[in-house]
Amino acid sequence: MSLKSFAAKIFASVVRKKIDVWASKPIETQQQVFQEIIAKAAHTAFGKDHHFSQIRTHQKFVENVPIRDYEELRNYIDRMVSGEENILWPGKPLYYAKTAGTTSGAKYIPITKDSMPSHIEAARNAILCYIHDTGKSEFVDGKMIFLQGSPELHEKNGVKLGRLSGIVAHYVPAYLLKNRMPSWETNCIEDWEAKVDAIVDETTKEDMSVISGIPSWVQMYFERLKEKTGKKVGDIFPNFNLFIYGGVNYEPYRSRFENLIGRKVASIELYPASEGFFAFQDKQEDHGMLLQLNSGIFYEFVKADEFFSEKPQRILLDKVEIGVNYVMIISSNAGLWAYNLGDTIQFTSVEPFKVIVSGRIKHYISAFGEHVIAKEVEESLQAAVKETNAEIGEFTVAPQINPEGEELPYHEWFIEFEREPKDLNTFAGIIDKTLQEQNSYYQDLIKGNILQRLKITAVPKNTFKSYMKSIGKLGGQNKLPRLSNDRIIAEKLKEII
Repeated sequence: MSLKSFAAKIFASVVRKKIDVWASKPIETQQQVFQEIIAKAAHTAFGKDHHFSQIRTHQKFVENVPIRDYEELRNYIDRMVSGEENILWPGKPLYYAKTAGTTSGAKYIPITKDSMPSHIEAARNAILCYIHDTGKSEFVDGKMIFLQGSPELHEKNGVKLGRLSGIVAHYVPAYLLKNRMPSWETNCIEDWEAKVDAIVDETTKEDMSVISGIPSWVQMYFERLKEKTGKKVGDIFPNFNLFIYGGVNYEPYRSRFENLIGRKVASIELYPASEGFFAFQDKQEDHGMLLQLNSGIFYEFVKADEFFSEKPQRILLDKVEIGVNYVMIISSNAGLWAYNLGDTIQFTSVEPFKVIVSGRIKHYISAFGEHVIAKEVEESLQAAVKETNAEIGEFTVAPQINPEGEELPYHEWFIEFEREPKDLNTFAGIIDKTLQEQNSYYQDLIKGNILQRLKITAVPKNTFKSYMKSIGKLGGQNKLPRLSNDRIIAEKLKEII
């Protein structure tokens, strides 16, 4: 065991104990965060407009501060981006994480001096918890790759901006710099396909032990490795034993990954976003992610099926239930207040509080009142993959409201198979049956002859890559929506096919 590996185990034990302290008193921890961020922002423009000086309780906060998404908070953010100080948080932000907007161009998510450390520490702590949980630390001696956006930053009125993953790249600890891949120059390549090719060239002969990134883009890297060498990824990198991911559910990709690697590898799921680092998987036997309660983020939750009502109830941790679909609302030391991330989560545990991401409040299918969410779709697909030994590359689902002739409407699944099932009709039947078991609304519509059983459109290889490229979102942190309540993506895919 190397000195670095030995030290990692000691450090992991220290960090785990600190996590256990705040995790064991979650309500008190969150109340302290609430009081601290309200007090610190009381003299900002937002704090004055919403009478923060009068807020002592959560109920008063609910009365004074309505739920907003980015567009509804934009008038404050625009003032900040134009150079004004003390708008959402004291002073100016440290960075803006620039992300692709949906309705009005780019979004600028503030990252402050107070919020930046939590992005770094949570990622670090996820790895340290893995070490403490498994006793395995040898991987720290190998090379580690993080597939991410370019670390090149620009400046806007005195504040640096870039992609979150690029910003975080500037905070890699000194003791990891020699282990980190790819090189700075390669990381700065903007064209994703050229970047992946360069990463393949740099890493093929290295001793890779940890690989991290969004599964769909890591899969592309693995496929390029196999094309270049003719070998399984696990043979190229015999010491590769840890995959770290976030952004999308790994399960639909798992069988394809294990085929490409040639064996199973341990994995850690993260829940990072430009708005904050919210949770990470802290135990291998538990797929729930530990909610980060001491990171300057105050959480509220609204039941997803009540979210669009006139006055949805905003509850705190002491009222949440396991297995219920909630929209997660955050207020933070980045200056985001009662902010709707758009994510839906479910609690898997309340001692301690652990979550899974179940989807997006805007990414669902309810064209007929079925309220189908991403978690249900992914688990239904996984059941079919497991039973038929198929392999999935990528997929998305959309409603077909106006089919030709006398057909009933249906859900259309666009699937890019790496290995097709022997019988596509059987495959579709397993998905449909599992979906009905999970979603009673969908089951009622099928049984009531409002909908017919779902249909699968098997698309050619690289169709989804072509789609993402056509909208300028190939690679990096960009993710394909699993579900749409319209046919915008579906029709574009049909054109590509």
